[in-house]
Order: sequence, then structure tokens, then C-alpha cells
Amino acid sequence: MILRHFRLFLNLLFLLPFSLWGQLLIEVNNLPSTTPPGSEVYIAGSFNNWSPDNNSYILAETSPGNYSIELDIAAGTYEFKFTRGSWQTVEGTSSGGFRPNRQITYNGGQQTATLIIEGWEGLSNGGGTAAPNVEILSNNFYMPQLNRNRRIWAYLPPDYYTSNRDYPVLYMHDAQNLFDQSTSFGEEWEVDESLNELFSQGDPGIIVIGIENGGGERINELTPWANPTYGGGDGAAYVDFIVQTLKPYVDANYRTKSDQPNTGIMGSSLGGLISLYACIRHQDVFGKAGVLSPSLWFTNDIYDFVNTTGKQATLKIALVAGEQESSTMVAQLQAMYDTLVNAGFSSEELMITTHADGEHSEWYWRREFPGTYQWLFQIVSVLQGSLELNGISYWPNPGTDYLFIDGLPDADSWQMAIYNTAGQHVREASFSNAQIDVSALTSGNYFIVIWNNNGEWSVINFHKNR
Repeated sequence: MILRHFRLFLNLLFLLPFSLWGQLLIEVNNLPSTTPPGSEVYIAGSFNNWSPDNNSYILAETSPGNYSIELDIAAGTYEFKFTRGSWQTVEGTSSGGFRPNRQITYNGGQQTATLIIEGWEGLSNGGGTAAPNVEILSNNFYMPQLNRNRRIWAYLPPDYYTSNRDYPVLYMHDAQNLFDQSTSFGEEWEVDESLNELFSQGDPGIIVIGIENGGGERINELTPWANPTYGGGDGAAYVDFIVQTLKPYVDANYRTKSDQPNTGIMGSSLGGLISLYACIRHQDVFGKAGVLSPSLWFTNDIYDFVNTTGKQATLKIALVAGEQESSTMVAQLQAMYDTLVNAGFSSEELMITTHADGEHSEWYWRREFPGTYQWLFQIVSVLQGSLELNGISYWPNPGTDYLFIDGLPDADSWQMAIYNTAGQHVREASFSNAQIDVSALTSGNYFIVIWNNNGEWSVINFHKNR
């Protein structure tokens, strides 16, 4: 009897360690915006003698923007940190400062921990400038059409994770210059700051997908045809990547309005050239294009392409340039406007704007981005995203001083914003006694957008008399 109990004790003793071993899955949802492209992410801790560059402890990118590693360890409490391969590249706070060791208690068996890397120590020079609602979709998104990998950024509206709404999408180039000063070559566009400010004023919001340029491949990727001096000509494959690979991924993983009227593309310089080309080539995909300071000098083929392709769908194309950019910029921009008209596009679909002080520079594109975006997207976004409200009425229309609205439940809890017919924001305010003061508006047509916190929208087409 004693021998049998002793054997049972030995069996339990041998089984006990195995029951306390298993797999701990560590997941990281995305990396800081300051992560250098192509970086490997390691985990180092008390379970591997704090080795910062052990190739057996590299996190794998399981899907764009998502990383993980499985640790075969015994149950217990461990300390660890993430690195990029050395203690000089260890993780830190969001402002680039020191952060203490992480600690996790593993209970054995299958266990998952989902974590966020806030920043890298010493990398951000006091902190990047990207807003909290900017994230890295992927550091190494594969481009099968070009057999390359590229870092992709995503700007999400401030209410994205607290609403169930769908949003239009704007694809942009040169992403390292769009959101964060610490990754920009010179100045940044401040796309995130501009859109967040517009959102606070009543803008419904938009998703921006930024594609970093490929450094030495930038000229190749952003030009549809080769230049005898500068080369290039991979633009068709680059656009195919956006249309065939990137857009389907974005539409599958984010809440998007994926149809043509709610999909746009925008860029400057060579990015302006490729945006115009993409919109004309894929009129079934892109409903609008922001063409800022386009490098139309690169090839005359773009004019022939617009002419021969012609108008196949309703588009909105904004042509914007500065008069200080080059001696030919304004003339070439006007020539493109005339080419688009000859190809069948109406003046309502086109906007051409030049500025006496405009230069070929990020500060100029930063300044002109909000107005260009509003003209391209605002009215279409609001009208298509609006929810018709039954039982409301408003008068007088036309009117002069006040517009009165009947039928809104809890009227004073609603907000409103006024836009002109170019899609530019004019003003916003709250209701007072279910009336809107329009006395300061000049005569003309306006869109008055009203909304509440439940996601309900309505749009009033209003004419202001003198």
C-alpha cells in the first residue's frame, strides 16, 4: 500500500512541471509612428537572459500592423522589454523617455497578452507630432505589383473607435511628411491636426491612408511614364497596388465608404501627377483627386492620356499651385484644366486655384490642404452620410436673418455647421430656440448641416437673400 502511494506521488511529481509549462502569446497591435522602416522588434527579459537581439525572440508580423511571438516558458512572473535589436534601441515612453521594465504573470497553459509599444527611448526628440488618432497600419506592407514592402500610415477620425459609422477614404503619398515632424523631410503637412480641427467644427470625418515613398524608388513609383533625363515609369504598377491590394485591405479592415464618390487620392509634386493619373485611369474607383503643385513638366503624356481616356464618370478634381513655384507651373496647370474640359469634365467638377505667394513647399501644401479637402469631400460626404429626418420643417427659405426649424426632438441639443457650395466651412453654432442666425451670411446658396450625438444628420439647402 505504501509503495503504491509512493508511485502515485512520483507520477504526480513528474506530471506537475509539464502542467505548468505552456505557451504565452504576446501580441502587439501596432508600432509607434517613429519606428524606422524595416525594423525588427525583439522581446528581451528574464526568460532569455535579457538578450536584446536573440533571433529566436523576434516578433512576427502576422498581418499588417499586428505582431506576435509565442513563448514556451514555465508558469511564473517575468520582467521584459521590447527592443529593435539592442539596448540603445529599447522601447520607451511616447515622448522618447525611459520606461520601467514590463512585468507579466504567466499561469501556465494557453495565455495571451495584448500590448502597445508607446515609443522608442531617445528616438522622438521630445515626442513626435502625430495625433493620437494616427496609427501605423503596417511597417512592411507588401506591394506585389512592385515586389517591395512599404510603411503605411492611417489617420482615423476622432470618433472612429466610439462610433459605428462608416467614413470616406483619402489615399495620400509621401506619408512620412503628412503627420509627424520627426519623420518628415523638412516640414510636415499637419494633415491630422487640420482634420481634427475641422472635425471639432462639425466635419463628419474621413480616413486618410498614407503611403510612404520608397526613397530611391519615389521617382519610379510616382511617374506613369519615363522621363529621358530622370527615368521613372512604374506609376501604373504603383496605382495598381493601391487599387488592387491596398484599398481592398483597407475596406476589409476599417469601416469605410468604399464606393467611388467617397474615395479620393491626393498628393503634391510627383504625388500630384500620380494622383491625377490614378483618378483618370480608375474613374470607377476614385471619385476625386487633389492635385497640388503637380509635376506636369515630367512628361507631356499626361495631357494625351487625359484626352484619349475622356470623361467616364462624375469626378471632382482640384488643381492647386503657387505662382512662386516655377515659370511654367501656372501655365501648365491652366493647360491641364483646359485639357480636362476638352475631355468632357464640367466646370462644376473642376477647381483651379493659384496663389501669388505659393511655393513648392510643405508649408504651402499644409496651408491649402484643408480647403482642398473640403471642396473635394465635404458636401458629398455630408449628403451621402446624412440620415433623412422625418417630420422636420424649416422656413423661410429663401431667408434673410433667421431660419426656423420645427420637428427636431430636444432641438437645443443639436449642432449645426454652414458650408458654401464650394464645400468650404463658413461657421458653426448651436441652436437657440430652434432657430439659426443667418444674418451675417452674404447672399447666395448654402448647405446647413445639423446633427446630434446619436449619429443622426440632416442637410438643408438654404438660399440667403440680402
